[in-house]
Amino acid sequence: MNQPKYTNHLIHATSPYLLQHAHNPVNWYPWGEQALQLSRANNLPIFLSIGYSACHWCHVMEHETFENEAIAQILNAHFVSIKVDREERPDIDEIYMNAVQAMTGSGGWPLSVWLTPDLKPFFGGTYFPPEDRQGRTGFKRILEQIHTLWQNQPESLLRQGEKLTAHLEQIADIPQTAQNATIAVWHEAFKQAERRFDELNGGFGSAPKFPQAMDLSFLLRYYFHTGEKRALEIAEKSLQAMAAGGIFDHLGGGFHRYATDARWRIPHFEKMLYDNALLPVTFLEAFQLTGVSLYADVARATLDYVLREMTSPEGGFYSSQDADSEGEEGKFYVWRIDEIDRLLSEDDAKLFCDAFGISAEGNWEGKNIFYQRRLPAQLSTEYHQPESVLQNRIDHCKQTLLAARQQRTPPAKDDKILTAWNGFMISAMCKAYQVLADNKYLFAAEKAVAFLLEKMYINDQLMRSHRRGKCQINGYLSDYASLSAALIDLYESTFKFFYLQKALEINQLMLHKFWDHSHQVLYFTASEQNQLLLRTRNPYDNAMPAGNSTALMVMLKLARFTNDEQLEFNARKIIERYSGQLSNSPLAFSALISTLDFAWDKSKEIVVVGIRKESRMGRTTGNQVDSNNVLSADAMIRRFNQLYLPNKILVYADPELTDATILSPILKGKSIRNNKPGVLICENSVCKAPLTTIEQINDFHKSLLADQRTNLT
Repeated sequence: MNQPKYTNHLIHATSPYLLQHAHNPVNWYPWGEQALQLSRANNLPIFLSIGYSACHWCHVMEHETFENEAIAQILNAHFVSIKVDREERPDIDEIYMNAVQAMTGSGGWPLSVWLTPDLKPFFGGTYFPPEDRQGRTGFKRILEQIHTLWQNQPESLLRQGEKLTAHLEQIADIPQTAQNATIAVWHEAFKQAERRFDELNGGFGSAPKFPQAMDLSFLLRYYFHTGEKRALEIAEKSLQAMAAGGIFDHLGGGFHRYATDARWRIPHFEKMLYDNALLPVTFLEAFQLTGVSLYADVARATLDYVLREMTSPEGGFYSSQDADSEGEEGKFYVWRIDEIDRLLSEDDAKLFCDAFGISAEGNWEGKNIFYQRRLPAQLSTEYHQPESVLQNRIDHCKQTLLAARQQRTPPAKDDKILTAWNGFMISAMCKAYQVLADNKYLFAAEKAVAFLLEKMYINDQLMRSHRRGKCQINGYLSDYASLSAALIDLYESTFKFFYLQKALEINQLMLHKFWDHSHQVLYFTASEQNQLLLRTRNPYDNAMPAGNSTALMVMLKLARFTNDEQLEFNARKIIERYSGQLSNSPLAFSALISTLDFAWDKSKEIVVVGIRKESRMGRTTGNQVDSNNVLSADAMIRRFNQLYLPNKILVYADPELTDATILSPILKGKSIRNNKPGVLICENSVCKAPLTTIEQINDFHKSLLADQRTNLT
């Protein structure tokens, strides 16, 4: 095996993205004191390059630019070059993405930024070709110009750095608000979604099109509360369009990161763990609301893909799969029609091509990306077969093609395990277990949490990233908040008090490390994290919920479980502090406004009492009823999990846990009456008469729905 010609300081990294650059001729450093001190000691500007393993254009820039020896010579002579994995260091990425957006009006990855030795940005952009090309200034020319200015007119670059830093500090500040957010924020968020809705294709805006799971979840909540059918229509059309489009992997399951066209047909092929965690939750919520089986099927296919391809032997979930394989974007996923003809019978090939829009000319660079062009119900008359028969034939075709695809060279996988993203996936697995009653999802969730608590929670310190036995970087707000949220979801799935105890413990650590006492919100970074230009308090929900949004929901739920007034107080302060920004652009806070719903609404404390047949395993046993139509405790839990009840906490009064009331005062005085299981519906620890039958639970849900729509319209 040939030895690489070059090796730089990234060789000791664990991040797959950094290791991809470890043999570039560029003398890369990871972000850290060694590189920062070198810049300060020699008065050299920093070239900061930020990307991630699955990023297609990051690969392009590496091959074109960072493997170019002439460019490397300039960088090595006149700059300190630092490479950052944005998934490991979202704090650095956030600061300098804001800077580039301020400079250019847009952003993206690879992110290319030049900094002064005191970390102030003065120039930046995204992808640069190596030489001037098609109106774009080449990277080599930019390096030469910056070097000349740094040598001859450094004050101009320093002034630009000061100006941009002042702007970043202004962005990071939180304006004072005269009043708290009101229900008007909710209605305005719906109006914004309605204005942005693509009536023809579903989703929001035009190409490129992102899934925006949190916006759709908000619309489902809005419909539930107001009865506004337009909100449900927008959400359903968008979910159905995504499920039919090429953004969904119809063979292997799971969603690609976004569509490059307005019709959802042509994806950017990378798959991210967070998308495949957030989207199944939204689909399952839609299934709870509507009963449409498609939504459950898509959620199941997505999570099964994660279990099959994105789960480590120890139980943690991997971060992403690349868009490229064998140096070509999408090669793993696309098909020529002759490949399909060779693998399927003539009749099945015709059916499959009709169903998935496959043609000889293809729909992408002469090849085919599968999208659901016609459903079995639409093909039934033409093929003179029942819908169920056609569906079985199509499913068999998928299995055959998937087996053939598995023989191809797969896309590279970023196998690092990120705490926050794992928290999202654990919550998704819990949701799937609750709604679909499939134990494999609960098993995966518990195994993942066990891994995180054993390997990434060390001496009261939660870590951000783990790969091949090594932990990297102290956790951020989103790591603490997402793991706490996942632990709450696991408690509501298993009713093991250990999970609730751990959620409280990690939440307390989060408040200790991240609470901003002057602004009364949470910082992005912990108090011990330094080497940054500034500490931010980002409230915006983008591809993932902001740490403050997740933390807010965690605090509100834990306050309900424990009657902890301080948690409630902290949560209310976060809402109050962000009210001004919420009012200006509510849909930019889609996760936060869904959490506001929990804060405003009279959240229901649902307490199940009675003996569970499998309570120790946390499993339900079906909707068993006795001769008087009285539900078992297991069946009561199962029924409540089937219902769409976004503002609830679910508690089981386990008769074997006599000290549970210390942790959760809700349980005080809750016990079996007349030897019968029952469900107590409580608000602020005041409970109504127990429900014991299916009819009573269904009547409660109907009356709740009517009450909600009276209160929030």
